[in-house]
Amino acid sequence: MNQSLIKRFPRWWNISMKRLIIVLVIIFSCLLSAEAQKTSKTSKVKFEVDGVCVMCKERIEKAVILTKGVKYAVWDVNTKELYCIYNNKKTSTLKIKEALAAVGHDTKEVKATDEVYAQLDTCCLYRDSALKKH
Repeated sequence: MNQSLIKRFPRWWNISMKRLIIVLVIIFSCLLSAEAQKTSKTSKVKFEVDGVCVMCKERIEKAVILTKGVKYAVWDVNTKELYCIYNNKKTSTLKIKEALAAVGHDTKEVKATDEVYAQLDTCCLYRDSALKKH
């Protein structure tokens, strides 16, 4: 580089420019990260699903996993809570709850029809208070 040009800019100028570039890169990276989190396609949800036994667990998890866009589902027999991860561009919580109702399991928002519920095995009849202690 030309010596006269180097003498024109003080030494602190080079240090300040380097710091400025580093700060701008960090800010830009943070903005991109924040934007990526806003447009995340994956949602995690936990809600209660009625059921009583291991057969219910298998049926509930299968119905949810077979719902397009669901990546992960696990139902806890003791707490009656379903935890699932799904692609919110392909499905919704309501669609998941409708899939559960279609196989005979109630949620707070969507109830299974009496006809579908009646087809469950005797041990799975969670609406019958005598069988809930199963």
